Amino acid sequence: MSDLTISRLTPEADARGTVPPARPGRGAAWARRRRAAAALALVLPAAFFYVAFVLRPIIFTFQYSMYEWNGVTEATWVGTENYSRLLSDPELFGPILNALQLIVYFSFVPVTLGLIAAAIIRKFATSRLAMVGRTVLFLPQVIPLVAAGIMWTWIMATDGVVNQFLRLIGLDGITRAWLGDFDTALPAVGVIGAWVSLGLCLVLLLAGMSKIDPSLYEAARLDGAGPIREFWSVTLPSLRQELAVCLTVTVISALASFDIIYISTQGGPGNSTLVPGLEIYYLAFFQREVGQASALAVALMVLVLIVVIPLQRLIRGREQ
Repeated sequence: MSDLTISRLTPEADARGTVPPARPGRGAAWARRRRAAAALALVLPAAFFYVAFVLRPIIFTFQYSMYEWNGVTEATWVGTENYSRLLSDPELFGPILNALQLIVYFSFVPVTLGLIAAAIIRKFATSRLAMVGRTVLFLPQVIPLVAAGIMWTWIMATDGVVNQFLRLIGLDGITRAWLGDFDTALPAVGVIGAWVSLGLCLVLLLAGMSKIDPSLYEAARLDGAGPIREFWSVTLPSLRQELAVCLTVTVISALASFDIIYISTQGGPGNSTLVPGLEIYYLAFFQREVGQASALAVALMVLVLIVVIPLQRLIRGREQ
C-alpha cells in the first residue's frame, strides 16, 4: 500500500489526502508569552501614572465632596448636601451658567471663523500670503495664556487700543472699560478665548482640507457647483473628524477655563465672569470649604462628560 493510500486512511488527513500541520509547540507558546510580557512592561508605567495622578485624585475628590471640611480640622459627613447646595445657591450655580455661555465664544466662534479662514487660505495655499496668514492666526497658540490675558487687559482698558480706535472714528459714546462693565465683561473674556482658540482650529481644518481628493472638487465643478456649493457639499462633509476634534477641545477649554479669566477679571465685576474653575480655587484656598469645592469639581467633570460624549456620538453616528 502506498504512502498516499495510508494518508487517506488516517483520521488526521483532510479531504485532499494531506495531513494537517502539527500544532505549535512550546516554542511558539513561549514566544507569545514573551511578547505579552513585553507589552505589559510597556503599559505598566503609563497605567501607574494614570492611576496615581488621574483616577486616585478623582476618587479622593468625590470622597471629599461628601464632607464639610476646611482642610485642617476633622471632617464632618454631610452626604449629598454639598451637591444640593450647588443647585440652590445662585453664587455656586451662576459660574456653571457663565461657563455654558463661554462655549459660544470659546468653541463655536473660533470653529466658524477657522472654517472661513481655512477655506480662503486653501485657495492660495502655496503663496507667501497664505504662510503669513497661517503664522499670524496660529501665533496666539504659542503665547502663554497669562501673557495673553495681561495683553488683552491693556487693550480693553479705559485708555486701551480698543477705546482709542473708537474715539478716533467718532464713537466716543460706546467706549467703556470692557472688562470692568457688568454687561460686557463676559463677552470680552469670550473674545480673548476665541482669539486664542482660532489658531488651533485653523491648523486642524487646513490639515483636513489638504486630505480631500481634488477630483471631488472637479466633479462638483462639472456639475455646475460654485464656491459656496463646493464648500457645503464637498469641504464640510469631509471635515467631520477635524470638526469633532476642534469642538471637543474648545468646549472643554470653555468649561474648564481658569487662567485667562483669573488674569483679566478675577471673576469680576461682581460674579459676572466667575467660572467653575475659578470658584473651585476660591472655595478651596480662600474660603476653606474643601468639601464644597470638591463637589463643584465633580459637577464640572460630569458637565464636561454630558456635553462632550453626545457630541462625539453625534459625529460618529454621522460617519456611520
